[in-house]
Amino acid sequence: MTIEIKAPTLPESVPDGTIATWHKNVGDSVNRDELLVDIETDKVVIEVVSPADGTLCSIVKKTGDTIVSNEAIGAIDEHAVQSTGTEDTKSASATTSSSEISDGKSGAQDNTAEAGPQTSPELLISPAARKLLQEHSLSPDAIDGSGKGGRITKEDVLARLDLNESPTAPVTPSSGGRIEERVPMSRLRAKVAERLLDASQSTAMLTTFNEVNMKPIMDLRHKYKDLFEHTHNGTRLGFMSFFVRSCVEALKKFPAVNASIDGNDIVYHGYQDIGVAVSSPRGLVVPVLRNADHMGMAAIEQRISEFGEKARDGKLGINEMTGGTFTISNGGVFGSLLSTPILNPPQTAILGMHKIQDRPMAINGEIKILPMMYLALSYDHRMIDGKEAVQFLVTVKDFLEDPSRIVLEI
Repeated sequence: MTIEIKAPTLPESVPDGTIATWHKNVGDSVNRDELLVDIETDKVVIEVVSPADGTLCSIVKKTGDTIVSNEAIGAIDEHAVQSTGTEDTKSASATTSSSEISDGKSGAQDNTAEAGPQTSPELLISPAARKLLQEHSLSPDAIDGSGKGGRITKEDVLARLDLNESPTAPVTPSSGGRIEERVPMSRLRAKVAERLLDASQSTAMLTTFNEVNMKPIMDLRHKYKDLFEHTHNGTRLGFMSFFVRSCVEALKKFPAVNASIDGNDIVYHGYQDIGVAVSSPRGLVVPVLRNADHMGMAAIEQRISEFGEKARDGKLGINEMTGGTFTISNGGVFGSLLSTPILNPPQTAILGMHKIQDRPMAINGEIKILPMMYLALSYDHRMIDGKEAVQFLVTVKDFLEDPSRIVLEI
């Protein structure tokens, strides 16, 4: 019996995808739920697994081909394995079990028995990562795992091999003997470039700046961080929850900053879904905190931590990065002192955070050294007047410099 392998259902915001990598060839035996192919969209890489035990009998869509939702991309001959009898099926099942053991899902002793003596018998490796390691004859000891418990993920191996942007990167010397490398732009990078260019050309984007004294938040965090972590089951108190809550309260006061443009219509949102820009091995992604206005600071910190871990492992879902009414981008984690963030359409505003740096400030006629941060609000002037943009940013500043107002919502 032949079973079609279909592309997953993509949301309306993701019209199509691209076949990135087939992990099996025609004629290869496969087990149910074994990874077959990676599909790259402009947001995430989706892993498609085998729907049944069998043999991969056809590949309809090859690497680089464009696919749409639920499109047939290949087929499995289910009878190829079943016809060999029950023993073969049991053997296939046992093979899967051994693979899972070797990937660190069981004890270190079983792992050693499967893969032979290793430098680190407790090394955790995902199945997709193990396959890439074998294909490129790369030792897992050369890679630092970013997954839970130090698990080596496929993204870790891709980053090590520099395959994210260039699966087959040709390096050729120029006429002068200098090395040049020409590589195809990844789908994610191409889509990001398209959106940034569109945002700069189709919006009337302006940026307003202000600065915030971070000492009140830093003092509050220093005073309560241990109690906060103990009370909320290990969740750490960072700066982002203060910024998210400050923006939520400011957006309530200035709903135009939380609105979006749809053609000739202005859509005012009665909720605050805050996108938080997160760095991943594949580039910048923006997962969304849904209904951030109903989230406490612990819930915000926990969710952002989960986003960061998923981004590193390449596990963010499309639904987690769809929508959003306002975005916060933190270039300060990379050392940026000042920048102008670009809008994330159809949103009409984005807040840029930056590096905290000690600077001399005049306070009540006295010079004091204070930890200061520049804030930047880029906004679409078609939707938001300069007065509203400045007042919004000042409101965010006031909340941050007096965090008790966040709690009191005043």
